[in-house]
Amino acid sequence: MPYPEVRWVDSHCHLDAAEFGADVDAVVARARAAGVVQCVLPAVDVAGFDAVRALAHRHGFGYALGIHPLYVPQAAADDLDRLREAVHRHRDDPHLLAIGEIGLDHFVPPPPDDPARERETRFYLAQLRIARDAGLPVILHVRRSADALLAGLRRVEVRGGIAHAFNGSRTQALAFVGRGFALGFGGAMTFERALRIRELAATLPETALVVETDAPDIPPQWLYRTAAQRAAGHVARNEPAELPRIAAELARLRGCSVAHAAAVTTANAARVLPRLAALPGLSVAAEAAA
Repeated sequence: MPYPEVRWVDSHCHLDAAEFGADVDAVVARARAAGVVQCVLPAVDVAGFDAVRALAHRHGFGYALGIHPLYVPQAAADDLDRLREAVHRHRDDPHLLAIGEIGLDHFVPPPPDDPARERETRFYLAQLRIARDAGLPVILHVRRSADALLAGLRRVEVRGGIAHAFNGSRTQALAFVGRGFALGFGGAMTFERALRIRELAATLPETALVVETDAPDIPPQWLYRTAAQRAAGHVARNEPAELPRIAAELARLRGCSVAHAAAVTTANAARVLPRLAALPGLSVAAEAAA
C-alpha cells in the first residue's frame, strides 16, 4: 500500500540475506516505488561486511558493521579485531552509520555461568567499546535481554542508536530512550495479540519511535504463515516495500496521520544515526514532511 505523499526510512533490513540473492534490485525498486527512500543494512558477521557495504553503496543506502549475537558462537577468535580494523578503514565512509547488529539474545538462555553466555556478553561489550572509540551509535538486537543490554550500556557509554525490534517493558523502553536510543517497531506491531508492543507503540513519546521491517524476517500479519503452511513450503518473505503499510498501523495506533508518522520516524532515525541525514532521499523526505 504506497503512500506517495510521504517518504520512509526502513531503519533495519537485511538486503544481503540469501532470500534476496536473486532479485535484490527488484526489491529495492519496489521499496522506492512505495516511498521508502532510505534503508539501513546491518551486517551480522565478519564474512558479510564487504557485501553489506557494497550493497549499501550500490543503492545509496546506509550500513552498519557488527557481529550479531546469534553469530557469536561461530565467530573466529580474531573477528573482533577484524571488526575494529574494518571500522577504522571505513571511518570516513558517509554510508557507515553505526556498529550493528550487536547485542544479546536470551530467548533460550543458557545458565548464567555457561561459557556461551560469557562469550556473547564479552563480544557485546567489546563491540560497544569499538563503537565508543569510533564515535558511532549502535544498532542493538534485543530479545529477552533488555536489562542485560542496559547493564552493558552503563558500563560502556555510546552515542545512542536503535534498540531494534523492541519488545520489552515500558520501564526498559524509557531507559533506552534516556540513553539516546530510538526503539524499532515493525511487523510484530501489526498483530492484534501483540498487546504490549502495540501499547508501547501507541503511548511512548513520538521521539522514541522508528520503523523497520527486519526484512526478510518478522513478517507483518498479512504475510504471516502458520507452522503447517511453512512446513508445506509456503514461506513469506518480508521486504522494505511493506514498510508503509506497517507504519500505517503505527499511525492508526497513535491516532495521527500517516504523513505525520513518516515525518516523525524519519526525523528520529536521522537524529539517532546522524550520518543518515546526509544520504540520498532524506532531503526529499524533509520536503515531503514540510
